Amino acid sequence: MMSLKDAGGAVCQVGAAYNLHIYPQLSTESVSCCQVTATKDATTTEVIEDAVGALKLDPSKHYVLVEVKESGGEEWVLDGSDSPVHRVLLWPRRAQDEHPQREGYYFLLQERNTDGTIKYFHMQLSSEGEQRQEEAAAAARRLVERGFLPWQQEDFDDLCNLPSLTEATLLENLQRRFLKQKIYTYVGSILIAINPFQFLPIYNPKYVQLYENHQLGKLEPHIFAIADVAYHAMLKKRVNQCIVISGESGSGKTQSTNFLIHCLTALSQKGYASGVERTILGAGPVLELTACWA
Repeated sequence: MMSLKDAGGAVCQVGAAYNLHIYPQLSTESVSCCQVTATKDATTTEVIEDAVGALKLDPSKHYVLVEVKESGGEEWVLDGSDSPVHRVLLWPRRAQDEHPQREGYYFLLQERNTDGTIKYFHMQLSSEGEQRQEEAAAAARRLVERGFLPWQQEDFDDLCNLPSLTEATLLENLQRRFLKQKIYTYVGSILIAINPFQFLPIYNPKYVQLYENHQLGKLEPHIFAIADVAYHAMLKKRVNQCIVISGESGSGKTQSTNFLIHCLTALSQKGYASGVERTILGAGPVLELTACWA
């Protein structure tokens, strides 16, 4: 990476040129890497302009430069006035030379959406199966919560993470999720469910297995996550667990109860506890009556 020679070939620290290696994450057709020459005073905006020109990208679109430090699990979106070269000089020496991705320190060039969010093509392309996609999304959320990624995102799956918690922002967040058929949202350990008034294919055995024995909040909010946490807490602590379902008439309490019974029954059939399935199924009529009176 370090190229400390001026045009005459003499070593020169003032105005020295550095070769920055940038990895575009823009689409499946992106090239693996491009090289941009920059000085210590070159800003992120200037480096992005050079990279866009080198890659022959659409200059009318908005791009961001992201500093990645995999060793610390960090991804930091650089401001336009930041100096990428200064960032590199803080990296370990081995990562400064061409900063290959295997060293864990490198730059990503990514496209910014019109609403300020970033298109994370690498998360979608590297996922194999729904569970890995969920884990990648959860990793991105953790980076946001730690301040390594900007707060601008389309929705929050936990209302506790809203940067501004008001009735308006809460309802707007729920509406955005509902329009994407994301009917579940956490408030800490509480699950908000919105009646979609249609069938959604998210209650099959594959989803039971997906949420099995996972920490609450690690994956996308789901009623199966609540059932799984209660079930495994019962087995581990050997103490009765209670799941309270409340809401207005027509909000979906009865259907939520059925989904809980379905998940708990599926979990009990794996042999974790004998007789649990029979007990759960026997409680069905009682739960239905309770839901009707609630």
